[in-house]
Amino acid sequence: MPFRSHRYSLGARLFISAAVCCALVLMLAGFGLTTFYRRSAERGFDERLSVYIKELIADLAAPPETERQAIGDLGEPRFDLPLSGWYWQIIRLDGERPSIRASRSLVGGQLPKLLDQPIAPNARGIRESYISGPDDRSLRILEREIDVGEDGRFTVAVAAPSDEIDADIRDFRLALTMTFLLLGLALVASTIVQVRFGLRPLVRLGAAVGMVRTGETPRIVGEYPPDLAPLAGELNLLIDANHEILDRARTQVGNLAHALKTPLSVMMNEAEAGEGPLPQTVKTQAAIMRDQVQYYLDRARAAALSGALGGVTEVAPSLDALIRTFTKISQGKGIVGGHDVPASLRFRGDRQDLEEMLGNLLDNAFKWADATVTVSLEKTPGDKPGRMVLLIDDDGPGLPDDAQADVLKRGRRLDEATPGSGLGLSIVVDLAKLYGGELSLRRSPLGGLQARLALPSV
Repeated sequence: MPFRSHRYSLGARLFISAAVCCALVLMLAGFGLTTFYRRSAERGFDERLSVYIKELIADLAAPPETERQAIGDLGEPRFDLPLSGWYWQIIRLDGERPSIRASRSLVGGQLPKLLDQPIAPNARGIRESYISGPDDRSLRILEREIDVGEDGRFTVAVAAPSDEIDADIRDFRLALTMTFLLLGLALVASTIVQVRFGLRPLVRLGAAVGMVRTGETPRIVGEYPPDLAPLAGELNLLIDANHEILDRARTQVGNLAHALKTPLSVMMNEAEAGEGPLPQTVKTQAAIMRDQVQYYLDRARAAALSGALGGVTEVAPSLDALIRTFTKISQGKGIVGGHDVPASLRFRGDRQDLEEMLGNLLDNAFKWADATVTVSLEKTPGDKPGRMVLLIDDDGPGLPDDAQADVLKRGRRLDEATPGSGLGLSIVVDLAKLYGGELSLRRSPLGGLQARLALPSV
């Protein structure tokens, strides 16, 4: 199954999960604290109202001979202001007709009797609830039932606006929200620090693996935490196994080449000593066999090398050596070769494979050029990282458009009079494919042929 990168990095996943968890915890804590504070605010408000209830009960229960103030004189002016929201009410329950006494602020109105509603009294015998007052204001009401013996049974109720409770809760919620926002920002900052610090060993391990891949170091080095150290060790074992397989493949390829080339050389030498059509046929076919064996051995060796880790080759030195060699070979033709490839350009692969591909392309270019062969690096706005495109141009006769794809086939030669086996370009095609690259041909700006070789780079 091909490797696919998740759109969220490990650090992003840790950060998002931590942020979501912190947000949920803060929301639940805020809800719990607000609920607790509401109950606390209600209890404090109820304590104030219960004081007035006690005063009213004291006035009702006082003996007749005792000097007392009038019932309802509680020392709170708002009980006398019409529709102020502060009300008290006393209802006598026994007798033929219940009598009602109420504060002036009710202006003839009446509070609902909680005794008739399914509201259970608390441990102190007081019923608590929220009601709608005479002016449709929300009120907090407390009611208590008392029995003063011969004087009768009464319900005493005191009500006050619940705005004070709501205002206290709003202030508390605002303060709590600001506090939790600051706390959330602090938690986010600490989470970022923790994620960066915690994932730093993974980043270092990734960088170490990248250095192995680019050939800067042969193995993963450095110290890692106990939970990452086994992974680094396993990666080093994998790298060692890769190199061991590579060395074994090279040895087997070398042994096979020696085993096949020696008998073929003997056959060719014996054929050269003979005369007639048979020796000539043996010589020709043996040469073809030798080329084919070399071709497939090169492919096998390249396939092994392409899977190796850490192979990196500088392009410019290889080009310098190859161009210098082909210039000397074609010295009689007066062909001038050169390149403008930057010294920093590096091929991610084996040097021998790079020189095999460039050597075949330069051999073809110098073979057909009239006076000039150039090698340059293609630069386009859509350049992909980790990829380079080399352009090999000559000013020779070139190729027809319909023959440019055909000439890349194995053993295909358009001019039988020119020396060669027809395997050069096909070898380049196969080697480039092994590295994930490609070779294409087109008309050169110099008038001849342009070979476009795309390969991985570092």
